[in-house]
Formats: sequence, structure tokens, C-alpha cells
Amino acid sequence: MEPFGPQQIGKVLLIAGIAISLSGVIIILLGNLGLFKLPGDIQLHGKNWHVYFPIASCIVLSIIITLAMWLINFFKR
Repeated sequence: MEPFGPQQIGKVLLIAGIAISLSGVIIILLGNLGLFKLPGDIQLHGKNWHVYFPIASCIVLSIIITLAMWLINFFKR
């Protein structure tokens, strides 16, 4: 096993950057499909402020991620 040096740190940072970028693209696409405007999402706003609690959207995302992880684990065996 190689020691954890600058090469490995660079690879980890590159993979983390790609993962963050892909997550951003997925969130933008899901927002365009209407995911973050579900009936259970709470929006409070006043004259100069706005607060958004995406409760239903978080539940839907949690179910999707759980199913994806379950499928990955199922087919990995």
C-alpha cells in the first residue's frame, strides 16, 4: 500500500470536485422537473426575507437514494 502523499490527495480532491459538480447538475435538473415545489415543502416569506423548508423533497430524495444504495448493494453481492 502506498503512503498517503500529494498524489493521493490530488486524486481525492479531483474525485470530490467531480462528485460535487454532478450533484449540482442533478439538483438543477430535479428542480426543473418540479421536485422542489412539492405540496409538503414549506415556504415562509415576508417583505425582505424568505425561508424555504423542503420537507417533502427531502423525503423523496431520501427514498430515491436509499433505493439506489440498496440496488447497488444487491447487485454487488
